[in-house]
Amino acid sequence: MIDLAMTLLAAAAEPLPAEVLDLPAAAVAQKSTLGMLYKMLSEATWPVLSVMALLLIASLMSWLIIFRKKSQLDRAQREADGFEERFWAGGDLGRLFAEASARKQQIGGLEAIFESGLREFNRVRQRRGMDARSQLEGAQRSMRATASRELDSLEHNLEFLANVGSISPYVGLFGTVWGIMFAFYDLADAKEMTMGVIGPHISEALLATAMGLFAAIPAVWAYNRFATRVERLAVRYDTFTEEFSSILQRQAHIDEA
Repeated sequence: MIDLAMTLLAAAAEPLPAEVLDLPAAAVAQKSTLGMLYKMLSEATWPVLSVMALLLIASLMSWLIIFRKKSQLDRAQREADGFEERFWAGGDLGRLFAEASARKQQIGGLEAIFESGLREFNRVRQRRGMDARSQLEGAQRSMRATASRELDSLEHNLEFLANVGSISPYVGLFGTVWGIMFAFYDLADAKEMTMGVIGPHISEALLATAMGLFAAIPAVWAYNRFATRVERLAVRYDTFTEEFSSILQRQAHIDEA
């Protein structure tokens, strides 16, 4: 018994052959992710390739919109914060209006709402026989129209993100069904059922599903995030419109007195 134990210990201490040590590395290299994807794409049928190409284009366009929309909303947030700070600092509104009018093509957000409202208020006030109510209503209409244009600009392309997020999984599912259908078609002509026969088609089918999710998940997250930010800016625009309307109303009553 002691001799048998010593023999086993000696065998365990001997180094393994080089080909045994190299076997895991070769297996890992053979099953590498990039190689697997390339093989699946090269063996995929044209309908599945078309589905994956469509999903890839949708994903790239979604990411382009995501980066642009984030930059636009960040800029709108900064401009709103900066203008509110200057507006409520107690400065001269006439000076703010002159600065906004000088940069009329470059302003946006709250500053554009302020400029359009005060411009319409001054235009109506210069007419003869216009009471305070007419002056205020004209300014409010102008501010609401400007706010609507600003929100339309902020909401631009959000519909595309919503469509990609809702449709992409179904487009990927179409590729999945097509790949499985080809797998069963090849299986009918095969003499024996092996994974080598149905494996490539099943793999490309699952890859189409993964592409659909890859396109849909960021689009859905970005749409929800951006829609919330746009809604918050809309609330700020409405609040500013009401507050500025109160200021204009007091000014109109002073002019009547």
